[in-house]
Amino acid sequence: MSTENLPLKEIPGSYGLPFFGPIRDRFDFFYKQGQDEFFRARVKKYNSTVFRVNVRPGPFNAKDSKVVVLLDAVSFPVLFDVSKVEKRDVFTGTFMPSTHFTGGYRVCSYLDPSEPKHAILKSFFLSFLSRAHKSLIPTFRSSVGHMFVDLEEELAVKGQAEGAGFNAVSDKMSFDFLFRLFGDGKSSYETSVGGGGNGNLDKWLLFQLAPLVTLGLKWLPNFLEDFVLHTFPLPFWAVKSGYEKVHDAFRDAAAALLDEAAKTMSPVIISKDEATHNLLFLTGFNAYGGMKVLFPALLKYIGAAGEDLHRRLAAEIRAVVKEEGGKVTLAAVNKMSLTKSVAWEVMRIEPPVAYQFGRAKHDITVASHTAAFVIKRGEMICGYQPFATKDPEIFESPEDFVANRFVGEEGEKLIKYVLWSNGREDEDPTAANKQCPAKDMVVLLARMMVVEFFLKYDTFTVESGTLLLGTSVTVKSLTNATW
Repeated sequence: MSTENLPLKEIPGSYGLPFFGPIRDRFDFFYKQGQDEFFRARVKKYNSTVFRVNVRPGPFNAKDSKVVVLLDAVSFPVLFDVSKVEKRDVFTGTFMPSTHFTGGYRVCSYLDPSEPKHAILKSFFLSFLSRAHKSLIPTFRSSVGHMFVDLEEELAVKGQAEGAGFNAVSDKMSFDFLFRLFGDGKSSYETSVGGGGNGNLDKWLLFQLAPLVTLGLKWLPNFLEDFVLHTFPLPFWAVKSGYEKVHDAFRDAAAALLDEAAKTMSPVIISKDEATHNLLFLTGFNAYGGMKVLFPALLKYIGAAGEDLHRRLAAEIRAVVKEEGGKVTLAAVNKMSLTKSVAWEVMRIEPPVAYQFGRAKHDITVASHTAAFVIKRGEMICGYQPFATKDPEIFESPEDFVANRFVGEEGEKLIKYVLWSNGREDEDPTAANKQCPAKDMVVLLARMMVVEFFLKYDTFTVESGTLLLGTSVTVKSLTNATW
């Protein structure tokens, strides 16, 4: 956005006193206000969607908690411009977990595109993901079929009053699907990992992300939780055996892929071992971690929308599949405009990745809707995505789930404001940018989850709550399809 006609203003906000300021803001964020109200209150206080504040975690678990926050759809995308911001070691924000969690390597997510290894690793990911598209749909359909069996069995045992927990069966399915897709097609259950793969990854994720979460336990004093989770990093040794078990099984399953990578990547720069840890991070953190948040969010919003939306989705999905001779193909899914819109709307209203960070490479001028601001070289920038993707200047009824928001010519113009992938939805990941290499795969999987649900069921009901990472969903009823 041009800044020529906007007034140039000083960035409002304060970091407070050294040491005490970050702790004050951290307690506001986790305990007094909560995530959304923390930002909302400061937008109101400063009458600005751009301001200064301390973000989690603060001392002593961060290099620097001081950031410039961007909370609107105009300013936020500067975080995608790697000519203006550096992405070195900012994947998880103002702190970086120990490289012990990733085999001693700084994996691709923590690399800036200016670093030689970034282009090599990301090109490897993009090449593999492009080839994997051929087997993605049949592999996912098979995995989801097993998930439905587990879900129905649990619901039959527990009944409608208690319901069946969706998250557990979804996580189990997601891990096995990714293991088969990124490996040699062999199920994780046929390896030494057995049924514990996703559980091991859950612990591995938690120990890395502990400084970014709150347990929400009423009986645990805030100061004690804060000291344990947000002051010092949790040790890798506590999850080492589980990670190594998954790593060894994954290394064996993906041997052919890794051997191929070794031929194309210079071993002087990247060893096979480093490539293995990178591929596992892509699988376990980026893909599995994203699906862990995305799939329950889909069920929550679609389930809460009610039977009218369910009938419309079922009618669209079943009509297209019937036209395709009963086959679910990429071409068929691309014809389902409402299904696509629903997936984008969930990603807009509850993006799988809530934050983006970057450090200004030089003095840059950033515009909001109402003013322009200068961010100085070296300053850390933080974008909170759920505010940017619910910008009332862009979206009507931004807090509401609107299933057909992206349908039609006018709806398609809004797609570029869906920002979940560290880039605009109408842009593509390349080796030179930081957009998620699996962006297209994730969008397709979100649509496929909707497709499979309404090929199998006419309608369903859910109850939802919150978890450390994302939404908890309990399926209360499932009505089998009658078509």
